[in-house]
Amino acid sequence: MSYHIISIAGLLYVLAMPVYIVYVLTKNNKLGYLATATLSAGCLIHIYGFIQRFKEMYAINHSFMRSIPITNLYESLVFFVLCLVIGYLFIEWKYKNRSFGVIVSILAGIIIGLTDLLGISKEVQPLVPALKSNWLLAHVTLSFISYAAFALSFITALLHVIMVSENKKSFKYIFSISVLSIMVFIFISMIIDIATASNPRSVRIFHSTLGNQSMFISVLSWIFLIALVFIFWKFGDFITKTLKGLKINSDFLEDITYKGIAFGFPIFTIGGLVFGAIWADQAWGRYWGWDPKETWSLITWFVYAFYLHAKFIKGWRGVKTSMIAVSGFLITIFTYLGVNLFLSGLHSYGSM
Repeated sequence: MSYHIISIAGLLYVLAMPVYIVYVLTKNNKLGYLATATLSAGCLIHIYGFIQRFKEMYAINHSFMRSIPITNLYESLVFFVLCLVIGYLFIEWKYKNRSFGVIVSILAGIIIGLTDLLGISKEVQPLVPALKSNWLLAHVTLSFISYAAFALSFITALLHVIMVSENKKSFKYIFSISVLSIMVFIFISMIIDIATASNPRSVRIFHSTLGNQSMFISVLSWIFLIALVFIFWKFGDFITKTLKGLKINSDFLEDITYKGIAFGFPIFTIGGLVFGAIWADQAWGRYWGWDPKETWSLITWFVYAFYLHAKFIKGWRGVKTSMIAVSGFLITIFTYLGVNLFLSGLHSYGSM
């Protein structure tokens, strides 16, 4: 089955993370090449798994356009990670820089792992009536390409805020460090959840940590999370020194953040909003209906439009624009996962 192949790719993403960490700490070029090779191997296997998924769907739907595997929550997460990794590898090749490969591998590993921990169905199924449209390919594909671009801008913006924040008691520094710490905690917890699960098909997120039935383990996990935030906050200077040691400066991070958003914003505008409205009119007889997904997509659009407006019209630079980029991607995550999982609406076919 295709999801077994994609799970192998996810494992390679997880394995790439410690190699990237050791490379960042030691600046050993051989380890850098190994980290890139591991992530690249995961990407190639991921592409192969995606192609196999397409073949499985084609056997059911008998239509090329309607067999692109982006029709449910699992497939869209898989496609998002693939776009994210390909985008990062392109940046690494173009700029000859592996500085944020650690966070990319963590994010990729978390998302593939969450497809198990959230109990998301991986079975290949016939398309529901709402998805039987050729607009599916244009709308969903372009949306997730833009999401991946926003994710890359989020990573560089997060590192930029941490790097240039001189006051550790400032909100922007505490906020950024907390987000990074929570990402690391989720990654660690996810690995423990999968490793300690008696039945891989019944894994629950945080069952071994925060949501453990044992009050002692649950409290201990909360203490660990708080301690992790404190450690990252206390030794945030180390991140800055490491980035500078890798010849990364704030201008580079800010530039990549801008390019990610400048690339993703028009794609999201056309694919996510315009094509989505056309598809909605064909499927439901109206271009816009203030469905939760539509509303939060518009909010996402306004946040990134504000970023570009602030940068070019107001002349904002530095931490202010990076904070907008960080906030924008957190809203993007809710637009995609939060709405699908917690709010009902016409887009509920994307739920678990």
